[in-house]
Amino acid sequence: MNPARLKIKVCGMRDAGNIESLEEIGVDFMGLIFYEKSSRFVNGGIPEIATKKIGVFVNENEGGILQKTNQYGLSYVQLHGDETPLFCEALKNKKIKIIKAFRIDDEFDFGLLEEYEPHCEYFLFDAKGKEYGGNGIVFDWEILKKYKGRLPFFLSGGLDDKSIKAIRELNHRKLFAIDINSGFEIKPALKNIPLIRKFKNELDTVVEPERK
Repeated sequence: MNPARLKIKVCGMRDAGNIESLEEIGVDFMGLIFYEKSSRFVNGGIPEIATKKIGVFVNENEGGILQKTNQYGLSYVQLHGDETPLFCEALKNKKIKIIKAFRIDDEFDFGLLEEYEPHCEYFLFDAKGKEYGGNGIVFDWEILKKYKGRLPFFLSGGLDDKSIKAIRELNHRKLFAIDINSGFEIKPALKNIPLIRKFKNELDTVVEPERK
């Protein structure tokens, strides 16, 4: 069996034409941000697309998440705030597939993730900054050597078109997908499609590390 390529998620999408252009590239996931304080906040309709949609929420209530999941046909819900394992469990019981995001710094305790594992499909590791996400900064990926959990993860935080070499060298056995956003923007919520196409073509040559 040939090794699988790393997946790619483009987050912070909103513009209809931009979404349609991005789908033509063949990315694996598009992220829609439902956090009102974000400059990429989605509060209107989007085109019908086949690409899997991930809704990003920050400390949203269960009812709000369920409503947006149904309205936008979300494949996954990304919880990017301070949501508890019990909250994740409640959503899972409603047939919601969860990606739980964690903001990483040198002091992060990966042991905290054990309680989340039964309720999540994936984790997402982002840089810890002033905001809950979209800070445009990279954390020290050496820290990821401490992650020994069973769930695959999305890698986020300050990635741009120059990140391929570092991604290739990371080689973590649970790395599943690369999450890009601000490093590929013309302005908030409007992506540079040619630059993403080039990045994806280069990323397609980086295979997922062997699962063990």
